[in-house]
Amino acid sequence: MLHQVVVLAGGASRRLGHDKIVAALADGTVLDALLDALDQRLPGTPVVCVGPPRPTRRQVTWLIEDPPGGGPVAGLARALDDVPDGAWLAVVAGDQPFAGPAMGLLAREAAVAPLDVDAVLALDGGRPQPLLAAYRAGPLRAAIGDDRADRSVRSVVRALRVREVQVPEGSAFDVDTTADLERARARARGGVTQEREPAQVKPPPPSRTS
Repeated sequence: MLHQVVVLAGGASRRLGHDKIVAALADGTVLDALLDALDQRLPGTPVVCVGPPRPTRRQVTWLIEDPPGGGPVAGLARALDDVPDGAWLAVVAGDQPFAGPAMGLLAREAAVAPLDVDAVLALDGGRPQPLLAAYRAGPLRAAIGDDRADRSVRSVVRALRVREVQVPEGSAFDVDTTADLERARARARGGVTQEREPAQVKPPPPSRTS
C-alpha cells in the first residue's frame, strides 16, 4: 500500500508562458484532471503537492520545496519528511494529466516488489519515466542525500535498484507547450491521442561513387 502520492508542481512553465498546471483542461485544470484520475485509481491515498499552492477541487496537502524552486529532487526531499524508510510513495509530475492508469499499475507493482527493488518506473514510449514512478522512501532518501537543488531525478535513480513496468502508451504525456496543451484538450475530448508529432528524420545523403 502506498504511503502517499507526491505531485511535483514546482516547475516554472517557461515554454508555455503561463502556469501550465492550472491551464484549462476539460471541466477543470491540468492539475484537476490528474487529481481526479488519482482519486479514481488510488482512492483514499493521501496526495501531497509540492510547489506554490494553487486552487484544486480535490483535497490535497501543499508543501514548498527547500529551497523554493529548487527543482524536482528538492521537491522529492521535501515530500520525504516524516515518511518511514520502508514505505512506498508514488511520484508524478503535475503536468501529466493522463497518468492515472499508470499510477494504479505502479502501486500494484510496488505492493509486491521484493526488498531488493528500490523503485518501480513506468516504461512509456520505450523510455523509463522517473517522474512517473514509485519509490521506497529509505533508498530514495539515501540517494538524494544533501545534494538537492537543481539536480536531475535521473541522477538519483542511477543509485537505485529499479524495476520497470509497461504502462499504457501516452501515460507520461506532459504539457510543456501550447501545442501540447491543445493535444491534451483534444485527447480529453476523445480525439487525437498522439503524444507529440514524430521528429522529422532526414534521409541519408546519396553515396558517392569514385
